[in-house]
Amino acid sequence: MTKKTTIKDIAKKTGLSTTSVSRVLNGKSEKYRIAEKSKQIIEAAALELNYVANHFASSLKSGKSNTIGLIVPSLSNPFFANIASNINAEVRKYGYTTIIVDSDENVEIEKTVLQQFIARNIEGLIIIPCGKEMEHIKNVYDQGLPLVLLDRYFEELEIPYVSTDNFEGAYMAANLLINHGHKSILCIQGIIDSTPNKLRVKGFKQAMKDAGIENFKVVGDAFSVENGYSETKMMLQNKVRPTAIFTLSNTIAMGCLKALKEENIRIPQDISLITFDDHLYLDFLATPITSIAQPVEAICKIALKNLISNLNEKEKTVKQVILKPEIKYRESISNIKN
Repeated sequence: MTKKTTIKDIAKKTGLSTTSVSRVLNGKSEKYRIAEKSKQIIEAAALELNYVANHFASSLKSGKSNTIGLIVPSLSNPFFANIASNINAEVRKYGYTTIIVDSDENVEIEKTVLQQFIARNIEGLIIIPCGKEMEHIKNVYDQGLPLVLLDRYFEELEIPYVSTDNFEGAYMAANLLINHGHKSILCIQGIIDSTPNKLRVKGFKQAMKDAGIENFKVVGDAFSVENGYSETKMMLQNKVRPTAIFTLSNTIAMGCLKALKEENIRIPQDISLITFDDHLYLDFLATPITSIAQPVEAICKIALKNLISNLNEKEKTVKQVILKPEIKYRESISNIKN
């Protein structure tokens, strides 16, 4: 195994002190007035010897890790993968590194990861909670760790969060179907206890109530392909089928599409479809799917700006931000008014 190059190796090669080498490699040559020529000699030697800085050791000395933790419920979900990508890009702009972990929609994994993050001395945390348990999150926040909840949040907690107006988005989706003449609508929901799901179901039901429609169902229990597939399959066994389906995530929509295809159900000729959460793939299907798009890029930028602000301030500020969604109208909804 090749021996790792150390500061002592560079000092030996250049004939300069380990203190001077350390200051140059830590970007403090100007502060300590190290000559430009010495700086260039040290940097050239570090490059030649393939020196890699030990950031863990540096963080022990400085008390700072320059690391932000990100916990998402599922990286296999395109929506959360998109969030992770955007957060990672934003974190780099602030000079930090991101550690991204998938909790697999398991609150016990979430708790374990949180403790591991603290042991790694992360400076801040962005988390999309996977369940209704909140004490472990509240505890680390109360102990002083700057954190921001993203997408999913707890309405009763005074903790910063950034999310979408899920009630309004679902109301818009249901209203769009209603305005196209649909009165028999199936809503396939995600994790029942999550705040976004509860608000989406509430918005859907309110739109139906305002239109005086009672012929609708809310089924399902997970933001997964399997949930969308199984609930659609069961619905298709009924003699009377809905004229439209509203899925509360694009992963649920994927499963729904698979089931409809297997049964040779055409979209939108036989059944119309709209989904919450937009994704690039929805544009490239045989029938592009109408969606309620969340402003993911804006959500991530605001969340990180909020987090960095709390990192730099002595007193934490609680900023709870809700952003407006928009309809991406495509070809999956038929007009059956007449």
